[in-house]
Amino acid sequence: MAEYKSIKGFTIQSTSSDPVPYAGSWASGGSLNTTRIQMGGTGISTASIVAGGGPTGLAVAETYNGSSWTEVNDLNQQRYGLGAAGTSTAAVAFAGQFDPAGSKDETEVWNGTSWTEVNDLNTARYGGGQAGHVNTSALCIAGGPPNVAITESWNGTNWTETGDIPTGTQQGTGFGATNTAAIFALGETDPGRVSTAYEFGGTSWTEIAELNQARNTASGAGTTTDGLVYGGETPSVTANTESWNGTSWTEVNNLGTARAKMSTGIGRGTAALAVGGITPPNTGVTEEWSFPSGPSFLVEGDMWFNSDSQTLKVYGTAAAVPAGTWAAGGTLNTGVNRAGSSASSNSANVIFGGEIGPSTSMTTKTENYNGSTWTEVNNLNTARSSGGGFGNSSTAAILASGGTPTKTAVCESWDGTNWTEVSDVNTARNNGLGAGGTSTSGIVAGGWLVPGNSDNAESWDGTSWTEVSEINTARYSPGGTGVSNTSAMIFAGQPETGATEIWNGSTWTEVNDLNTARTDLAGAGASVTLALAYGGANTGNSENETETWNGTSWTEISEMATAIRYGSNCANGTASSAMSSGGSSTGPSQNETQSQEFTADATISTVTTS
Repeated sequence: MAEYKSIKGFTIQSTSSDPVPYAGSWASGGSLNTTRIQMGGTGISTASIVAGGGPTGLAVAETYNGSSWTEVNDLNQQRYGLGAAGTSTAAVAFAGQFDPAGSKDETEVWNGTSWTEVNDLNTARYGGGQAGHVNTSALCIAGGPPNVAITESWNGTNWTETGDIPTGTQQGTGFGATNTAAIFALGETDPGRVSTAYEFGGTSWTEIAELNQARNTASGAGTTTDGLVYGGETPSVTANTESWNGTSWTEVNNLGTARAKMSTGIGRGTAALAVGGITPPNTGVTEEWSFPSGPSFLVEGDMWFNSDSQTLKVYGTAAAVPAGTWAAGGTLNTGVNRAGSSASSNSANVIFGGEIGPSTSMTTKTENYNGSTWTEVNNLNTARSSGGGFGNSSTAAILASGGTPTKTAVCESWDGTNWTEVSDVNTARNNGLGAGGTSTSGIVAGGWLVPGNSDNAESWDGTSWTEVSEINTARYSPGGTGVSNTSAMIFAGQPETGATEIWNGSTWTEVNDLNTARTDLAGAGASVTLALAYGGANTGNSENETETWNGTSWTEISEMATAIRYGSNCANGTASSAMSSGGSSTGPSQNETQSQEFTADATISTVTTS
C-alpha cells in the first residue's frame, strides 16, 4: 500500500490550528482620477503607471502608490488599446488606436517625469498583448484590425519581428517578465472568442492548456509560472479570475465588479491590479489582488491533524460539500430543451436530440463542447426528446428511448464520430428518464408510459438491456447520476417530489429528500456519495436552486445564474465540475442556447473513517 508521504512528498503534520488556504482575493483600492477604458498599464501593485485610454483616445497618465492615483505628464500621442512594459518610473508605451486616425505604431518611453517618442513599431495595431517587467525588454503581441499574429520584441532601442503566434488574434491578454518568456491568452480570432493560450520561449510560441472560460478584452499579470487573468467579455462582462501555475489554469476568487477593457496587466500572480474598464458604464475603480499572510499555506490535497479539535482534515474541491459558483459557458448553435447529454466535466460534453420548437419538433442534432465552444457533429439516426442520455465523456454516450413524439424503444450509441443503433430498451417510454453510467454500463429509470408514471428500471451492459428492480416512487422527468449499472441514483421528478433513491446493483433504497421538490431538473455526480441537483421547475416556475448530496443529505448551495428547466443532464460529470446546457428559462416551448458551468471551490473538510 502506498504511503501518503510517497504520494504527496511529505508526512501529515500536526497543528493546533488549520493552515490558511493559499488563495488570493480582490479588495478595493483607490479610484482613477479620469474614468476610462483600455489603458496601457505596467508596474507592480504598489508602484504602477497607466497611460492613455478611451473610448476615443486620451493622453492622460497616472501613477499609483498602493493607495491612490496621481496625475502625471501626458503621453505625446492620444490613444487607447495600447500596451506598456516596465516600472512606474521607467516604462515604455506602444501601439494603440486614436479615432478617427486609426491604429498607431508610436512608441514612447517614460523616465519618471515625462514621455519621449522613440523608434516606432514595425506594424501599427491596437488591442494586442504585452509582456515585460523592465522597459528594455518587452513584447508587443498580435492585435488588429485586421487580426494579426505578429510578435515584436523591444530591446530598449528598436523593435524586431520575432516568432508569430499560431493564429491572428486581437483583444487578447499577455503577461511575462521579459521579451523571451511570456504568455498570450484569450481574445478574438475568426470566427469568435477563444480560450486558447500560448507560451513564448524566445523564438517561437507553443500552445498550452486552455483557460476555463473563453473571452476577450481581459487583463493579465505575472510570469510564465505564476500568472493571473481576470475580467473580460463572454460577450457579457465577467468577473472570472483564473490563476496559472506554469502547467494549468485554475478558477479562483472573482473580481468584486465584473468588467472588461481594463488597463493592461499590472503586477504579478500573487499581487496584481484591475484598473478602470467598462461594467458598463465606464469605471475608474481599482481592485487589488493579494494573498493572505501567514506562516503556512494550503494547496489542494494537503492533509493535517488538528490537535486542538482532535480531527484529521484535508483541503480539496471534493472533500466535502462544495461551495461552488456558476458561470456562463459557450453558446449552443441551436437552441434546444429536453436534450440528452454525456459529460465527464464542464469542459468535455456532448448534447443530443431534444426539442427545437413546439413539442412535435424533435431534432437529431448533436453538438460537442470543448470547454469553450460548441461544434455541430454527426446527427442521431432517430429524432427524439426526453430520452435517457448518459455517458462518461464527449466521445462515448448512450441515448435510450424518448419521444418521437410518440414514445420509442430505440437506443443509440455514440463513439465520438457517429451514432449507431444498438439493442432497444424493453419498455418504450419518454418524458425524461433518470439515467446514469457509462456507454458500456448504465441504467435508466422512471419515465412516462402514456398514460401513467413509470417505475420501470433497466440495466445496460454495453450490449443489451435487462429489466431490474423497480424504483419505489414512480415518476417522470427526474434527475439522475451514476457511474455504472450497479451504482446510480435518481431524484425528484413529476409529480413534483424531492424523493431520492440509490441503486446498488440489486435494489433501490429511499434516502433523504431534496430540500426543494421539483421536476424537469438536471444532475451530476461521479458517485452516489457526492452529487449535484440543479434547475428544474416547482409549481410551473423555473428554478435556479442547486443542491449537493454528501451521501446522507442534500444541502442548498450557490444558485444558478439563470433559472432553467429541461436543461441537459450531466450525469457522469462531477460535483465539482458540472454544467447545464439548453433548456427553458420561461415556458415549455422556449429553447435556450446558453450553457452554464459549475465549478466547486476547494474547502477544508474533516476526514471520517469507518
